[in-house]
Amino acid sequence: MSFVNTVVLATRSAGKLRELRPMFSAAGVRVLDLIEAGVEESSAEDAIESFDTFEANARAKARYFFERCGGLDVVADDSGLAVDALGGDPGVRSKRWSERPDLSGQPLDDANNARLRSRMEGVVNRRARFVCAAAWRGTKGEAVARGEVVGRITDRASGAHGFGYDPYFLADELGMTLADATTEQKRAVSHRGRAFDALLEQLRARRVLRARENAV
Repeated sequence: MSFVNTVVLATRSAGKLRELRPMFSAAGVRVLDLIEAGVEESSAEDAIESFDTFEANARAKARYFFERCGGLDVVADDSGLAVDALGGDPGVRSKRWSERPDLSGQPLDDANNARLRSRMEGVVNRRARFVCAAAWRGTKGEAVARGEVVGRITDRASGAHGFGYDPYFLADELGMTLADATTEQKRAVSHRGRAFDALLEQLRARRVLRARENAV
């Protein structure tokens, strides 16, 4: 079924945009990023994800950007790495775990991974999972869905794809790190892919996504 909806992907992460654009395109949904939607970056965005669950943060982000997007439907997510031996850390603080607000992009990823390596030095239990909560906010309400992928933290980085903690996360279902995986391989098992698949299914069931033949 083809759809004619338009949504704003509420993220400043180039890595997330690369993963999510094809997913929505395959579902027949036109995507705008925040720049295309005319939403200038604001320091207020740093305070949005202040809750202690992925779901609450994703909802907060979707609500915030919905108010700034002139009535367009918005989808947002909060995702992170939860390591068993670290009591679930870095969890919802995954992006900011290095406590380096002066960094962004790859330098921030490098700083976060440096802290991960340090905290995992000598640790035997290396079990972990990636978690994503995907949220939608629109004129017809809101919805949220969750996805996970389980695996383990590796001793050293492997792979040139992906972003964030991907080079250090070996996914059980793939037998390789998420950074070693191709886009298609990662898409099949990733926490983000699963969360957004579940969210899109919810929106179809609620008829939020309009079929092309019903479009006006």
